[in-house]
Amino acid sequence: MAEPTDDAIKAHIESLVVTQLPTSAIYNFLLSDVRIHAATKGNVKARLTLTNNHVNSRGGIHGAVSAAFTDWAGGMAIATWDLREKTGVSVDIHVRYLSSAVVGDEVEIEGTAEKVGGSVAFTRVVISKVVDSVTGPVIASGTHTKYVKQR
Repeated sequence: MAEPTDDAIKAHIESLVVTQLPTSAIYNFLLSDVRIHAATKGNVKARLTLTNNHVNSRGGIHGAVSAAFTDWAGGMAIATWDLREKTGVSVDIHVRYLSSAVVGDEVEIEGTAEKVGGSVAFTRVVISKVVDSVTGPVIASGTHTKYVKQR
């Protein structure tokens, strides 16, 4: 079987955004305006402009939002691996908070599937501020392990 093209992978991820975001209250709340910037096997890049839904009481991106982005982007990176729709359940998630962003800032969320095995997948996520349309300073980075065994 031939490997899917990058266009097919991006179309698959865009389809998942349209069909799956509305079924998840938290993802729909936080990611309803997300745009898939690029997708290839093992990697997805999305962009989003931050709103009041994304910030804490001090006006900076909320830590829980960065964790939710890490969870979502890890799953989308797994979906790029073989065009699967089910991306498993979280086993472990770690997020490092390196800087901040505020309402109106555009962020890039890049998820990479480092390994997708028969039972477990390992992903890495980097959330960066976009400055002048170019990926800039890292806001947060994380790792996400998911149980992916399909029945």
